[in-house]
Amino acid sequence: MKKCIALVFFVSFFNFSFAQLTADQQKIIDSLYHEVKTSKYDTTIAASLVSMSEAMYIYHVDTLIPLCTKAINICEKNLKNKKLSKKEIKSFKITQSAAINNIGYVYGNYGDMQKQLEYFEKSLKIKEEIDDKKGLASTLNNVGYAYKLLGNLKKAIECYDRSLKIKDEIGDKKGAASSYLNIGSLYEGQGEVDKALEYYQKALKNAEELNDSFLKAIAFNNMALAYSLKKDFEKSFDYNFKSLKIRQEIQDQKGIANSYHNIALAFKETGKLDSALKYYQLSIVIKEKQRDVFGIPPTLTGIGFVWYELGNLQKAKQFGLRSFELAKKTNITNNILQAALLLQKTYAKEKNYEKAYELFTVFYKLRDSLVNEDNKKAALKQNIQYEYDKKSATDSIAFAKEKEIKEVEIAKQKAELKAKRNQQFGLYGGLLLMLLFAGFMYNRFKVTQKQKYIIEEQKAVVESSHNLLEEKNKEITDSIRYAKRIQSAILPPTKLVKEYLPQSFILYKPKDIVAGDFYWMEHKNGKILFAAADCTGHGVPGAMVSVVCNNGLNRSVREHGLTDPAEILNKTREIVIEEFEKSDEEVKDGMDIAICSLSENQLQYAGANNPLWIIRNGELLETKADKQPIGKYANLTPFTTHNIELQPNDSIYIFTDGFHDQFGGDKGKKFKASQMKELILSIQDKTMDEQKFIINNTFETWKGTLEQVDDVCVIGVRV
Repeated sequence: MKKCIALVFFVSFFNFSFAQLTADQQKIIDSLYHEVKTSKYDTTIAASLVSMSEAMYIYHVDTLIPLCTKAINICEKNLKNKKLSKKEIKSFKITQSAAINNIGYVYGNYGDMQKQLEYFEKSLKIKEEIDDKKGLASTLNNVGYAYKLLGNLKKAIECYDRSLKIKDEIGDKKGAASSYLNIGSLYEGQGEVDKALEYYQKALKNAEELNDSFLKAIAFNNMALAYSLKKDFEKSFDYNFKSLKIRQEIQDQKGIANSYHNIALAFKETGKLDSALKYYQLSIVIKEKQRDVFGIPPTLTGIGFVWYELGNLQKAKQFGLRSFELAKKTNITNNILQAALLLQKTYAKEKNYEKAYELFTVFYKLRDSLVNEDNKKAALKQNIQYEYDKKSATDSIAFAKEKEIKEVEIAKQKAELKAKRNQQFGLYGGLLLMLLFAGFMYNRFKVTQKQKYIIEEQKAVVESSHNLLEEKNKEITDSIRYAKRIQSAILPPTKLVKEYLPQSFILYKPKDIVAGDFYWMEHKNGKILFAAADCTGHGVPGAMVSVVCNNGLNRSVREHGLTDPAEILNKTREIVIEEFEKSDEEVKDGMDIAICSLSENQLQYAGANNPLWIIRNGELLETKADKQPIGKYANLTPFTTHNIELQPNDSIYIFTDGFHDQFGGDKGKKFKASQMKELILSIQDKTMDEQKFIINNTFETWKGTLEQVDDVCVIGVRV
C-alpha cells in the first residue's frame, strides 16, 4: 500500500538538539527519521515511527506518545481500506499493537498503572486477533506485571503462566527467562523464597545459554534479594556485586540504581548504617535523574529507616512523608505499605500516638491485601496446573519412569513412618513437660488479657475523640471549599485571558484552599488591564480581604471609568480604606499589587510594593513600585504611572512575593528575587506555556517536602 503523508509535525519536532544521545543512538534516530520522511509506504512509515519511539524512550520519554499516536492513526486509516491483502492487514496490526503497547510503558513511567494496564490489554487483544504468538507472550508478560503492581496477584500469575506456556511452545528461551523472573518475584513476595530461587536459577540458566548480560544481571539481582530474605548475607552481597558489575559494563543506569539500592539494603540488614546510607544516596541520585517513579519511593523509605536507626526522627519522618506521597500517586501497594510502616514507627517514637495509630491501620490493611491465603493458593494452583500440563504431554516411557520413582518414594516413606513410631515412646516424657509449660502460659495469658482490656478501653477513647475531630474538620473544610467557589468566581476565566493575551500564562498556587493572592483583568476603551495582587495574610482571612480589594479595582474601572494604572490604584485605595473604616475595630489590612495597561505596543504600569520586570534582548529591565500599600499607611502619596514603549518579543512579568520568599533547597533557605531573575532569563527561548511548566516545576523542586509559606501568583505576557 503506497501513500505519502504530511511531515510538518516531524520537521518541527526534530529541530531539538539530542545532546543526551550517544553517536550510535543519534545515527539510528537519523536513519529512522529519513525513512519516515522519504518512504512512500505507510507500513514502513508507521513501523519506523514505532522504532523511533523505542530508540528515544530512555532519553526523551515524552516524545513516545506523539510518535506512537501518529503510527496508530496511520494504521487505523489504512485498515479501513477493504482492498488490503491479509499480509498487509497483519503488518499494520502488528505495528498498531506495538505502538499501543509502547504508550502503556509511558503511562507506567508516569505512575498511572491503571492507564498502563488499559493500553497493554488493548495491545493484547490485537495480538490475539492476528495470532502473533511471540508478541502475545511478550504482551501477556506486560499485562501480568501491571496486575502485579496493582496488587492483583491472582491475575498476574494467570498472565505469567499463560505467557510461559507460549514461550515454551515456540522455543523462546529469552522470553521464558523473563517469565521465570516474574513468577519467581511473585513467590518471593508471598514468602516462598526457596520456590522463588528455583525460578531465578531457571532464568539464570537460560541467560547464560543465550549469553544475555542484561538478563544475567537481573537474575543475579533477584537471587541477591532472595538470599537477603534468608539472612544469608554473604551470598546476598556476592550476587549483588555480580549484578552491579554487569550493569556498569553495559551502562544500564536504571539497573545500577537498583543494585545500589539492594546493596544498601543488605548493609542496613547487617547493621552497617553508614555504608547503607552511602549506597542509598548513590541510588536516589540516579533514580531522580531517570524519573523512576516506581523506584524512588522504596529508596526514600530505605534512607528514612537508616535515619530512624541512627536516631534522627526528623529526617526519618521527612523522607517517610515524601515517599508516602509519591507512592500514593503511583498506587503501588508495597511502596505505600513500607512508607506507612516507617511513618508509624517514627510517630510512635515521637509519642504522637494518634498519627501512629492512623499509619498502623494503613499498614496492616495493605499488608493483609498483599499476603493472604487467596493469593498464595492462586499462585500454587497455577504452578501445579502448569506442571501437570507439561507432564501430561510426555510419552508413556517418561510416565512409566515417573511411576517407578513414585513407588520408590512410597517405600521410602513407609520406612520413615516405621522409624517415627519407634520414636513416639520418647515423646511421652516430653508431653508432661509441655503440660507444665502450658500451665505457665495460661497464667501469662490471663495477665495479657487484662492488659489488652485496658488498651482496648484507651483505644476506644482515642477513636471517639478522633471521630469527633474528623467530623468537625470536615465541616470546616466543606465551608472553606464552598468559599473557594465564591472566590474563584471573582477571578477572570482562562478563556477570557487567552482571548485578550494569547501569549501569556498565569501561575496561581494558593497556600491553602482559599487565598489572599488573586489575579485581575478588565478590557476598557481598547486597553487590556491586568494585575497580580497580594492581600494581607493568606487562607480565609486573606481571601476575605481579597474580595474587598477586587471589588475596589472593579469599581474604579467600571463605575469611575478609569484606565490609567496610578489613578486606578489611588481610587482603589480610597474605596478599600472607606470599606474598612465602617468597622468599629481598626483594620489595617490591604494589598500589594502590580497593575498594567496594555494597548498595542504601549504599556503603562503602576505598583504598590510589587515591581514590573521586562525581558528585552536577554536583559532584565526592572521598573520599581511605589513603596506603599493599598490601605492605611503613615505617609500616603499618589501612585506613579510609568509609560513604556514595548519592542517585538518583549516579555512582561508581574508577581507577588510568594515565589521568591519560599524556603527550600539543600539548606532550607529562601529562593530570593535574584535567583528568580536568573530563572526567568534562562527560559526566554521557551513558549509561555512551557515557561509556566518550568517555573512551577522549579518551585516544587525547591520546596521539596517543606511547607508552602505563602500564596503564589506569577503572570507572564509576551508581546
